[in-house]
Amino acid sequence: MAITITCFSCIDMKKVTYFNNMSDGEIPSAAAYVPVINKNDILSISVSSLNSEASAVFNAPNLLPTSTSTVLGAPTQLVGYLVNENGDIIFPVLGRIHAEGLSTKQLSETISKMLGDKKLLVDPIVATRITNFKVTVLGEVGKPGVISVPNEQITLIEALGFAGDLTIYARRDNVLVLREGNNGKKIVSHINLNSGDVLSSPYYNLKANDVIYVEPTIDKARSVANTRQLLPVAFAALSFMIIVASLFLNNQL
Repeated sequence: MAITITCFSCIDMKKVTYFNNMSDGEIPSAAAYVPVINKNDILSISVSSLNSEASAVFNAPNLLPTSTSTVLGAPTQLVGYLVNENGDIIFPVLGRIHAEGLSTKQLSETISKMLGDKKLLVDPIVATRITNFKVTVLGEVGKPGVISVPNEQITLIEALGFAGDLTIYARRDNVLVLREGNNGKKIVSHINLNSGDVLSSPYYNLKANDVIYVEPTIDKARSVANTRQLLPVAFAALSFMIIVASLFLNNQL
């Protein structure tokens, strides 16, 4: 008992808790993230108007599977408009529309204006959503995997919550966020969850296709190494006991 108490008294609780040294009151928040459409995105675009029959032709692609995605181990069929390598979508009647670099709101406004200008619909209402918005969480978390984000908004803390939170062996002071930059380059940032400054970090609000990696502590490495060293000894001891038990039973017979 004394040894156990001594071990726990040596643990620095600041290393296993979030947002240390935060006091009550307002703090600066991270800048809001407005997702933009990229190549290979899959868009759900719904069109409605007073004439439901005339609107139906523009909603047909939302019923056809575009690709298959695996989210948390389960394959799902993605439907909608695929943004091609040129950054365009092929929209019924209107033809080719450039979507890359626009927000979903901007694309909705563009399509609505085109439908109205061509007198295809009267006062159309267009709603656009990115259906393949996802982030990936790996490393020392309860449930590593890919997280689908239907509302296109997720914070770092929410993503870790969806992934089952950090394990006791996770380094909370060195969480890596890997982000896609311009021209195919990758951006790497290390986040300290022990600090309250994470709430104002530009990486607090995650972007589509962000990858979060939670590094294990040295204690995890030692634990794995010790387990690997003890397993052969345990198997040898078990084998010896089985042999002794067999000899004992044979002598009894």
